[in-house]
Amino acid sequence: MNYSTIKKTAVAASLVAALGFAENAQAQTPTVFGGRSQYRTWSIGIQGGITTPNVITGGSNAFGQKVGLFQNKVGEYYGLTVRKQFSHLFGLELEGNRGSIKTYNHDVSGPADENILGAQSAKTRVNWAASLNGVFQLGTVDFLRRENAVNFYAKVGLGVLANNPVQYANNDFTGTVVYNNEGKWGEEIFGDREATGDRDNKLAAYVPVGVGVKFKLSEVVALNLGYTMNFTDDNLLYGPARKDANGKFSNIYGGLEFTLGSRDKESLTFTNPVATLYDELKDPSLRNEVEALKQRVSTLEGTVDQLSKDSDGDGVSDKFDKCPGTPAGTVVDGSGCPIKFPEPVAQTATTGAYYAPIQFEFDSSVLKTESYSTLDKLAKELRDAKGSVSLDGYASAEGSESYNLNLSKDRANAVKQYLVNAGVSASSISANGYGEANPIASNATEEGRVQNRRVEIKK
Repeated sequence: MNYSTIKKTAVAASLVAALGFAENAQAQTPTVFGGRSQYRTWSIGIQGGITTPNVITGGSNAFGQKVGLFQNKVGEYYGLTVRKQFSHLFGLELEGNRGSIKTYNHDVSGPADENILGAQSAKTRVNWAASLNGVFQLGTVDFLRRENAVNFYAKVGLGVLANNPVQYANNDFTGTVVYNNEGKWGEEIFGDREATGDRDNKLAAYVPVGVGVKFKLSEVVALNLGYTMNFTDDNLLYGPARKDANGKFSNIYGGLEFTLGSRDKESLTFTNPVATLYDELKDPSLRNEVEALKQRVSTLEGTVDQLSKDSDGDGVSDKFDKCPGTPAGTVVDGSGCPIKFPEPVAQTATTGAYYAPIQFEFDSSVLKTESYSTLDKLAKELRDAKGSVSLDGYASAEGSESYNLNLSKDRANAVKQYLVNAGVSASSISANGYGEANPIASNATEEGRVQNRRVEIKK
């Protein structure tokens, strides 16, 4: 498997993780119990282990020898992880490591190769390595404890490592140093290694692909064991011993992972949504609550039926109807009693109004039902005579002038809309708002303010 293929695979996997899991993480989480907010989703881990210059899929070491996974020297490798769990199936992990990778030219790995520099062993110091990984949980074991105790996972990511290889004349990493480019590397762009000669380490892109298992030790701590293959785009990972293939290495690690957050919440990593659902549904207290809820709903339905019963069809339920048995079509007030509408007053020189003003409630532009008969009569006259009318809206003095101006316009437009709905041509109706202007009573008393909340009708 060459680096180009691996990189494409990693990019595709990253897209799947970002678009398929992270975007739908809420749907994957058992939201019936409250969503991710009821779980602990952040964790940090420490890990340590060993490295080998081979991977489980095969290959050769830095000196071109075909070797098995453990037919090489091992180096140390340790680091930290920070993970955000988006659902019980997927999380994103930021991983950082450092350590070394060792390989040698020896009959055990052999046969021994004649190296052009005379190098018999190489040690690559990994000053730091950082990657962003998607972590996919493959399966769980719960030992009938109603919660997961063992989790199996796989991960794939993309990262950068800073390294410097050193080659030695002997096969035990001693003797003359035949190659060490420390202090001579430059700021390389991935895939374009033109050293500027001023850095201790060179940079390489790498793709970590691994599997592992976690054992839940407590509500906070889990034991984490895993194996990761790391494929790089660097053909000098172990120095110039071999330039015909990009370097790779693997690491085996163990460590502890600590879940962050309140202990009152369960870790989303180890949650078992199926078992939780089962326990919730089988909980006797939940069944009792459901039965009690059914009783309350039944009682509420009976109360609603009683409150909604309206024998005379006037829109007021029997329980609140103070005038039961009103004839059909009678306009009634909130207590179910017929409304007595005032007779319209004739237009005079002082008032300029043909009808009594249409009154409104405080801070409202909604027509009162008692205004309907007056407006119906006005609409009939306008339709028959094809006349026009002017509607002047006003407001009492509470609130700002600009607010009252808009309120008075809304009141005039409410009357206009009623007339239009009654068949009067909109072009024959003029609606204006004058705010607090031209009060017909004192705004110092509530009685006066009630009179000022009006629309005057002028023909």
